This record gives sequence, C-alpha cells and structure tokens, in this order.
Amino acid sequence: MTDVTLREVARASGCSVATVSRVLAGTRPVGAETARKVREAAEKLGYRPNQVARALRSRSTGTVGLVLPQITNPFFPSLVREVEHALHAEGRAVLLADCDDDPEVEAARIADLLDRQVDALLIIAVDERQSRDAVAKAAAHVPLVLLDRGCGPGIADLVTTDNATGMALVLDHLVSTGRRRICFVGAAGTGSAAVERLAAYEAETKALGLHGFGPVELGDFSLEWGRAAVDRILPSRPDAVVCANDLIAIGALQRLRQLGVDVPGDIAVTGFDDIPMADLADPALTTVRQPVRALAAEAVHLLGHRLAGQNDGPRRLVRLAPELVVRASSAPRASSAEDTRSTRTPEVEQ
Repeated sequence: MTDVTLREVARASGCSVATVSRVLAGTRPVGAETARKVREAAEKLGYRPNQVARALRSRSTGTVGLVLPQITNPFFPSLVREVEHALHAEGRAVLLADCDDDPEVEAARIADLLDRQVDALLIIAVDERQSRDAVAKAAAHVPLVLLDRGCGPGIADLVTTDNATGMALVLDHLVSTGRRRICFVGAAGTGSAAVERLAAYEAETKALGLHGFGPVELGDFSLEWGRAAVDRILPSRPDAVVCANDLIAIGALQRLRQLGVDVPGDIAVTGFDDIPMADLADPALTTVRQPVRALAAEAVHLLGHRLAGQNDGPRRLVRLAPELVVRASSAPRASSAEDTRSTRTPEVEQ
C-alpha cells in the first residue's frame, strides 16, 4: 500500500496543495469550511504526515525530552501522564528518559536527547548540586523547564510544589490532634525536595515549640528505608512520624504493623505526595497532595513561552499550593487512653 500524498488530498478536497499543506501543518489560518474539507479528505484517504520531512523543513521535531530520576517512584508516573497529556494537546510528543537517581546517567540522558534534536527539555533533577552543570549546559542550547525539583536559582524556569506550606499543614494537623513528640524520616543528599522538606520540618517544629525532640533520620525515598527507619526511631518514643514522601510512610506503616504498634493510637504517620498507594495503605495514609495536573500544565505553559522565542527572558520560579489529605493514619487518639499510650514503648525485634 502506497502512502497518500498531499496532492491526492488536494484533489479529493478540491483545494490547492498549498492550502492542504497549511491546514494540516497549522502554520497559517485557513477558513473553517476549507479546513473541514481538507481534514475530512485526509481522514478518508488515510493520510499521515511525514514527520521526518516536516522536521527537515521546519527544523523542529515536535518532540520534548522528559528526564526523571526514577520511574519506579509511583509519584513520577502520575506526573509524566499529566505532562504527556498537556504536551499532546499542543501537538508535541514526549521522549522519556529514566536516570535511576544517578547524576552521571542523568547527564548522559540529557546529551542523548539533545543529539536526537528535541525541541525542548523538561527535567526533574536528581540532585540540586550534582545536576546543575548538565542542566545549565542544556539550557544554553534549548528551551528548558525544571519540574518538581530545582538546581539552584537562575539555571532555568522551575515549577514546583510549595514544600514549606505542605510541611506546615502536616505539623499543624498533628499538633491539633495532640501530638507533641514528633520525629522526621526523610532522604539524605541534596535533592531539592529532600532538602526543602527537611528544612521546613525543622523551621516549623521550632515555630511550634517542638524543636529539639527529634530524632531526624535520613535515608532515601523508599519503602525499605521507611521500614528500617522505624527501628531507629522507636526507642525515642515518638507519638508521630512525619515522612518526606509516601513511600517512606508506607514502609513505616508496614513495619509498625509488624511490630504490633497501634497506628494512629500509639503513633500517627504522615506522608507527602498522595500517590495512589496512600489511600490503599492500612491504615489509609494522611499525606500532602501535590497538584500534579497544575504542575504539568504550568511547566508546559512556561515551555511554550520559551519555544515561542522568549528563551532569553528572566528565569521564573512558580510554587504551587499543596493540599493536606487527612486519613486514618493520623486520627485523633481517645483522650482517656492518651496518657497510657504515651508511656508505652513498643519493643523492637532484633
């Protein structure tokens, strides 16, 4: 079966080849009735544009590279989905690159995407410091927007959630339910999400008069770390555990349940992100919901400005407000049992 040509579409629609080209490429405005005739003829004949030829003519591939730290983190597929939908609505395709939380792999993936002549890049940076050089070099060549995680001021546009507000919502909620011995389980390193959430926790606990209780335990954003961290924090007899993401929190819930600790009776647990697993945890997890759709839409909007020839303007920082989702893992304790529960230290299996 031979490919349908523009000339055949022109003949079927009764329009010139030039008009058909303008309609299908969307390069110039064409009357609604003319556009309808052309599109109907193209669909009936099964016309498909030659994207390679179009790229050669326009010097645009219609593709955006999306680089993310680790696809196995359930938060990122939700974000990728919304980004893909937003870009597709603008006629652009996504080339996805996973870098397994490794800055060196991330730099190689960015270089690969540039070699493939992507029109622009969206990057969820692995590390605020170690990702900076590769991101800055790429931003000098193509429009680039950072999403969710930054690389320091002035590198590129950044669209992220207001992590400080999210942490304040969590701590205000826990204090309102009577918790005072609150500890934090987060991620080590200099990824901006990890750094910002820890800093916000420390600032907010100080403001609430809770600073100094501790402990603060840092590992990575994983279920395994959440489980391991429980054994570290239980000797300090906390009544609440604030986790830097939902994976850590769900791992903590699993270990607490294994040890026979009552959640939320003995210890409340909170997360951050509101991944699909949060509502399925036992008990269901209180967490900070990131505005995933709005993050994607704003990032694609900023990228559109850069692609439209405004790539030399000042870099923008957009922080979007999160939402606290209260579920069973932080329900208020019965006041009659609070004193008894607060003095009992669950035993940790060796």
